[in-house]
Amino acid sequence: MTCPGWVLALVVSTCLGSSMAQTVTQTQPEMSVREGESVTLRCTYRTSYTYYDLYWYKQLPSGQMVFVIGQASDQQNARQNRFSVNFQKAAKSISLTISDSQLEDTAVYFCAL
Repeated sequence: MTCPGWVLALVVSTCLGSSMAQTVTQTQPEMSVREGESVTLRCTYRTSYTYYDLYWYKQLPSGQMVFVIGQASDQQNARQNRFSVNFQKAAKSISLTISDSQLEDTAVYFCAL
């Protein structure tokens, strides 16, 4: 599944029919890791909804946006292959860990609400 994260975040907000502000913040600088190492990317967010979904996307050097993993607010931490999420609902934070990083993981990563 490929879909620009920015468009998805806008569509979710519009579909919910609310003008409530939802924000996502990523403050980490550019990171470099060696192949085979693990890396963790962090994201904080703000919403007043009880149930919501968070997504991680990566933007490839070509510009293409690729879905990485999703997390529902009422579910346990998501895991898919080498990608895992640490979701802290009370702290309004979510992190993405990439284990055994590979060259094809090179990308700009985006968190979306």
